[in-house]
Amino acid sequence: MAEGKFDPWARRRARRLLVQALYQWQLTGDSLGDLEDQFRGRKEYGRIEKPFFSHLLSGVIRQTGELDELLEPILDRRLEALDQVERAILRAGAFELKGRIDVPYKVVISEYVALAKVFGAEESHRYVNAVLDKLARTERALETSAEG
Repeated sequence: MAEGKFDPWARRRARRLLVQALYQWQLTGDSLGDLEDQFRGRKEYGRIEKPFFSHLLSGVIRQTGELDELLEPILDRRLEALDQVERAILRAGAFELKGRIDVPYKVVISEYVALAKVFGAEESHRYVNAVLDKLARTERALETSAEG
């Protein structure tokens, strides 16, 4: 999607806000429009890559069923048994691995592992890393196999 120059820090902040928005959506079921309006009002919104945030948020919400189907065979428990934060992070990471081939898979995994360290339970970053790594091997097979 995005070509040309971009600010990796603005994307990192966008992912952070995305995880918060997805967490809220999972708990409240707010509409996409309501979520976008609420998060546009936050001070950190001014420092993110807005099109990237909107693309990820709408993509994850619209493709939740498909993303969950990708994740469930990899998980060691039912998706519903996951902590809400882990679920939001894994859905976002799955969406990026599946639909944002302009972002290297290692970057996707690294970014969501970092978010799991910030928002997740004590060891959730290890779980997120393992799940997204397995998913990358199928969704980004060419990219992962090229490394050996």
